[in-house]
Amino acid sequence: MTEQTKRIFGIDLGTTYSSIAYVDEFGKAVIIPNAESERVTPSVVFFDEDSIVVGDVAKESSKIYPNEVVSFVKRSMGEPNFIFVYNSEEYRAEEISAYILKKLAQDAEQHLGEKVTDVVITCPAYFGINEREATRKAGEIAGFNVRQIINEPTAAAIAYGSLDLSDERVVLVFDLGGGTFDVTMIDIRKDSVEVICTGGDHNLGGKDWDDRIVAHIVDLFQNETGTDEDILDDPDTWQDLQLSAEKAKKILSQRPKTPIAVTHGGERVKVVLERKKFIELTEDLLERTIDFTKEMLEEAKNKGYNDFDEIILVGGATRMPQLQSRIKEAFSVTPKMFDPDESIAKGAAIYGWKLGLNDGMIQRLAIKTNKHIEKIDDIPEMIENKELSPKDVKEAAQEVADETGYTLPSVESSMLTVKNVTSKSFGVVAHNPKDEEIVFNIVLRNTTVPITQKKDFYTAVKDQSTVLIRIMESETNRVELPVDQAVDIKTAILNLPPGLPADLPIEITFSLNEEGRLHITAMETSDARQVEVVVDTASVIQGEEFEKAKERSQKLVVH
Repeated sequence: MTEQTKRIFGIDLGTTYSSIAYVDEFGKAVIIPNAESERVTPSVVFFDEDSIVVGDVAKESSKIYPNEVVSFVKRSMGEPNFIFVYNSEEYRAEEISAYILKKLAQDAEQHLGEKVTDVVITCPAYFGINEREATRKAGEIAGFNVRQIINEPTAAAIAYGSLDLSDERVVLVFDLGGGTFDVTMIDIRKDSVEVICTGGDHNLGGKDWDDRIVAHIVDLFQNETGTDEDILDDPDTWQDLQLSAEKAKKILSQRPKTPIAVTHGGERVKVVLERKKFIELTEDLLERTIDFTKEMLEEAKNKGYNDFDEIILVGGATRMPQLQSRIKEAFSVTPKMFDPDESIAKGAAIYGWKLGLNDGMIQRLAIKTNKHIEKIDDIPEMIENKELSPKDVKEAAQEVADETGYTLPSVESSMLTVKNVTSKSFGVVAHNPKDEEIVFNIVLRNTTVPITQKKDFYTAVKDQSTVLIRIMESETNRVELPVDQAVDIKTAILNLPPGLPADLPIEITFSLNEEGRLHITAMETSDARQVEVVVDTASVIQGEEFEKAKERSQKLVVH
């Protein structure tokens, strides 16, 4: 790879397992095995004295050293109160996630003999601004140039759309991973992947099925031994049962029952879990995924999509047979299992590959047309608007093909348009005509991004000196809602000139980019004073703490 077409790797940073992929010289997405020759790496981190151990060894170590092991850290991304303390040092979720990313990159570098510098990292579609920013910061702490954060279902759809399917189709990507659930409707065409709408819950995943098994085993142990002790208070027992539950869940996808041994307090009890009981214990979890899917389909109807062609299943938890049969029953469509463990990393790699080729195209087109490089973004749209000539684009594509060794059709396919939607609604706190404090949403959930929306608000009293702008995030697509149904993500203060009347318009502009990152401008109209806010919220690691994490990450060796 030349500097102009630097390889961009795709990373699926998962709750329970993570993986890294790239696109080979034939234009095919390939998963890179780790140092243990496995295609996925457990997202588990073990603080072993002066070393950081990630993966299978860390997962096994959780049985013996439960207090030195961190699992399921993705569920805590962007949470200000998550702190893991080891040897008097405090670690945030972003830094722990960075160690998982470093492990993936180190193993990839060893396998390929090539440095990993530029990456595309995936996140659940339902992640809000906090979690997305935290994911980006994790990549930066690991030392990467994070080219983009893209949604996991979008990545899966890109991988699916790369299979040379002959016809255009609307698919539902049903993504049930270890810790998160997303369901997304995506319109896949030859030259575009467009997200219609998305729904889900980033606190619902395969781990919740495991937890139900654990709770049931505890009940059986207590009945068998006659104790009312909560054996989960013992970290060793808790870790052991978590691993046993995950194993039992996988076995029950293949067999009708499985034995489980429980050892605690010198007593050993052997219990048997039947698939029928497992289904009964977790039925409500499964129904939640169905309900979220139905809600999303209702929202899709508002956008003119009344039907879909197929459902594709990604995420390891979709292997459960009861889930597949319930989806078929609910939606009268037989779902297709699509590369559940690898499609997201592969899709991210394909997206990164296209991004790299597109970079080469843009550089050449800037030279050919004497346009500033930042003025060339959406090449197909610029051709349609006659801002670029098809001849110049064809010549640029051929030059990139000659340099990289990829075929001309492959390079031309890099002009894929990917359109995403917001996973949350964003607004400000204001007063309604009844003088009640409410949240007024300026950008609604499932709006296509990038998007810029403006709304006028008004000063409350004469000679008002400042305006407090509380920026809110919510999971509803209602325009107005009570303040307690939204989350504060940033506060800004706009200073006003003296002598202003009441009811002076304050123009507030919300702009979201392709990643869902938010930029806000508030301007008072008499003196054109304004305040600008880029939302990289206070709950995400930043400043001195961020720099310390980066420095610590660069010094540590991850095994």
